[in-house]
Amino acid sequence: MMKLLFDLFPVLLFFLSYNQAEKYPTVSHQLANQFLAGLTSGNAVSLQMAPILLATAIAVIASVMQITYLLLRKRKIDLMLWISFFIVSVFGGLTIYFQNDTFVRIKITIIYWMFAIGFAFGFYVLKKNFLKVSMGGEISMPEEAWSRLNLAWIAYFVIMGAANLYVALNFAQSTWVSYKFYSFFALPVFVIGQTFFLMKYIEEPK
Repeated sequence: MMKLLFDLFPVLLFFLSYNQAEKYPTVSHQLANQFLAGLTSGNAVSLQMAPILLATAIAVIASVMQITYLLLRKRKIDLMLWISFFIVSVFGGLTIYFQNDTFVRIKITIIYWMFAIGFAFGFYVLKKNFLKVSMGGEISMPEEAWSRLNLAWIAYFVIMGAANLYVALNFAQSTWVSYKFYSFFALPVFVIGQTFFLMKYIEEPK
C-alpha cells in the first residue's frame, strides 16, 4: 500500500494542484506567470493554460523528489520508475514550453505502450519473460501460466494506453485530468485479480 502511494505521489499532486488552480484562476494565472513564464516560448502564460502548467510543473518536481529520495536512501529504483521519470520530465517540459497540454495528455499512453512493447519484445524476441525473471524465485508455475500472465500484462498496458488516448483527444481538459487520476486505481484492481490466478502456485511456508 505504501509503495502504491509512493508511486502515485506525482499523480496525486498533479490532480490536487490542478483542481485548486482551476478553482482560483486569477491566483493560478499570477503564480504561473511568476514562476513559469520564463520557461515558455512566449515568456507569458495564458489564463486558460495556467492550471495545467502549474500542475505539470508540480508533477515534474514530485518525480524529481521521488528519484532523489531513493538515490539518497540508496534504494533500488525500478526500471519502470526511471522510464516514468524520463517521460514525465520530457513531456512535462514540452507542455510548459509550448503551452500545449497535448504533450502531457498523451504522456501516460506512451508510458503504457512502452511497457507493453518491452514485455512483448522480451517475450517474443529475447525469449525472456520479465515477470518470471522478477517473480520466479517466489512462485513456481508452468511455462504456459507464465506466458498467460505476461500476455495479460501486455493487454492491460495496451488497453489502458488506448483508453487514455481516447479520453485525452476527445474530452475537455478537466475531464481528462479526473480520468487520469482515477484510472490509476485500475492497477491495484488488476493486481488483485491476478493474485487469485497466482494463489494456487504460491507455496505455503513450511
